[in-house]
Amino acid sequence: MGYDRAQWGWALYDWGNSAFATTVMAGFFPVFFKQYWAGGLNRIDSTFWLGAVNSGAALLVVLAAPLIGLWADRAGMKKRLLAGFATLGILMSGGLFLVAQGMWPLALALYLGAVLGFSGGNVGYDALLPAVARPRELERVSALGFALGYLGGGLLFALNMAMVLAPARFGLNDAGQAVRVSFLMVALWWALFSLPLLLWVPDDGGRAGDGSGLVTWRALRHTWRELRALPMALLFLVSYWLYIDGVDTIVRMAVDYGLAIGLGASDLLSALLITQFVGFPAALGFGWLGARFGAKPGIWIAILVYMLVVFWAWRMQSAAEFYALAVVIGLVQGGIQALSRALFARLVPRGQSGRFFGLYNMMGKFAAVLGPLLVGAVTMLSGSSRLGILSVLLLFLLAVALLSRVDVARGEREARAVADMAPDIPA
Repeated sequence: MGYDRAQWGWALYDWGNSAFATTVMAGFFPVFFKQYWAGGLNRIDSTFWLGAVNSGAALLVVLAAPLIGLWADRAGMKKRLLAGFATLGILMSGGLFLVAQGMWPLALALYLGAVLGFSGGNVGYDALLPAVARPRELERVSALGFALGYLGGGLLFALNMAMVLAPARFGLNDAGQAVRVSFLMVALWWALFSLPLLLWVPDDGGRAGDGSGLVTWRALRHTWRELRALPMALLFLVSYWLYIDGVDTIVRMAVDYGLAIGLGASDLLSALLITQFVGFPAALGFGWLGARFGAKPGIWIAILVYMLVVFWAWRMQSAAEFYALAVVIGLVQGGIQALSRALFARLVPRGQSGRFFGLYNMMGKFAAVLGPLLVGAVTMLSGSSRLGILSVLLLFLLAVALLSRVDVARGEREARAVADMAPDIPA
């Protein structure tokens, strides 16, 4: 079964904005900030400011995501909110091209705005999934988005890497200019591939209502209370937080291990590229698996693989193992994300997806909070970094215990019942 135009348009937005996640967030910005914009600062100060902005951006997203989701449920607002936040992210990303050497406060301010635009747009993007996919299509369409995200982000990142490694071949003066041009290319790429969604994807209606601050906060409190009528959705949301926390902790752990065994920046970026391109077909495969057997079995498989990865990383010794680990993570990372989004879409009322996906995105941003603290505490108490790494298994075991209690069929019935009570929800 193929995909219709609206589904392709929706998924191509992931192709576009994933360039920001790969080239800017994961790839060039951290290194370029320390070596170019903040080159005049000592390493401790530059690390502090970069960490502070990343933490501040995450906190702002955590606070804003539920409110963005509520506004998205007002009539015709999902696409408008996505367009507004995407425009913010695009302009801020492109603005990094203009930042001269030494202007680190301006670089951080633009980066903060770009992260907010990226994260805020994703709330509206996720909430549009039920608008483009019928219930039987949720897993396949969700997986298409992540698959195109891996491929699109990976292709532009590969080109940007080639520009940095051989700037003269592209008519550029040096690697620094190549990085700055890459930021501009990300903005153009993001803007171009946002157009199909804006042109082809219908908004899913929503309700007219008062968007004032008081009413919005009342509706937010109502949404949290309403989760009591959606116990399967709430149970899954907590399970999701635990295993995604474990997933994000493993990603960070793998990078630390790579540095510890002597890999350089080019090796780490190459491993990131491997993950991107392996993630493309793997996400599609998980989409087929979810459509055939359901999202929950696919999530079980991915969690099992991640638990094996923890054991592997615990014993890892060589650079070759680091690259192999990147391949294995690429096989399941997009799949667990795609099927999690699709399963949650089944457990929340259609037509009210914005506010619930606001909570979903909030929980996602809380990820990698508990895991690093757990690893650090166990390492300190035991005196062994390997035991600290092994402690991540606790997150997956807790997630498995909760996920085993999620009855998807019951959750879908609960979502339909709440949807029937929509007029009682504050607008």
